[in-house]
Amino acid sequence: MAVEIDLKFPYDFDSALARLAGNPVHAVDLEGRLVRVPMEEGNLVTVQGTGTVREPSFRISGLLNGEQLAHIRWVFHFDEPLDGIAAHFANTDLVPVFAVHAGTPLIRSFSLYGELVKSIIHQQLNLSFANVLLMRFMETYGLQQDGVWRFPPPEQTALLTVADLRELQFSTRKAEYVIGLSQAIADGTIDLESMRHKTDAEVTSALTALRGIGPWTAQGFLMFGLGRPNLFPAADVGLQNALKTLWALDRKPTQQEILARFPDWSPYLSYAALYLWRSIEAPAG
Repeated sequence: MAVEIDLKFPYDFDSALARLAGNPVHAVDLEGRLVRVPMEEGNLVTVQGTGTVREPSFRISGLLNGEQLAHIRWVFHFDEPLDGIAAHFANTDLVPVFAVHAGTPLIRSFSLYGELVKSIIHQQLNLSFANVLLMRFMETYGLQQDGVWRFPPPEQTALLTVADLRELQFSTRKAEYVIGLSQAIADGTIDLESMRHKTDAEVTSALTALRGIGPWTAQGFLMFGLGRPNLFPAADVGLQNALKTLWALDRKPTQQEILARFPDWSPYLSYAALYLWRSIEAPAG
């Protein structure tokens, strides 16, 4: 089943693809303007951009039913207009980054479990080695289907030992955290799908009860796993550096200086963060 859809608001699909391509697990074709998404039902869905930022359109193919289309629309924020968000920031100090990156959507994760595994692997590691470690995990325990990676079921990872992951150069704690998360999902202690319907506070409370998941990881899950619009990790060094440049400071801003802007940026703090990250990933000019 394939469908063609048009959006009634600006949507920068190429910028979204560029961000997705930063994760080696994703099957992104920048030239072809497409990404292939593994579905829980076992099929692969292709989302291809066929329009422009101002007149966005897409071809979505490989669908099994309308429920999968609804899920894809949810993942890619096709039903949540972005022009109102840009308008919200028109009178704030973030105008320069929104002028460049307006229309960039906050894409939700293709796998909620995978989002948490990736976050744990990335903790306290540089991006390059974190991606190496992630791909070692995927190549050893994941499944590759027609060139598209799927995370192993948590029930499978729950049976691993720390020694198994140490062989991939996981630290002991990192191995314990990934296995512990997987065991919590396998035994029903944590239900990630139900978190779609819980508040930010409820999700944070449930996740931070697990070893290895602190507020920073929980915030990332809320932003990129569930697409929640009003989160901003003020302690993130990348965001501090982006604001240092934007505000023309000779030092990184303090968390208090950042928090003071929250009333102006709310209720779209997540988009403030996303566009600031984009400003250092893909600066203008």
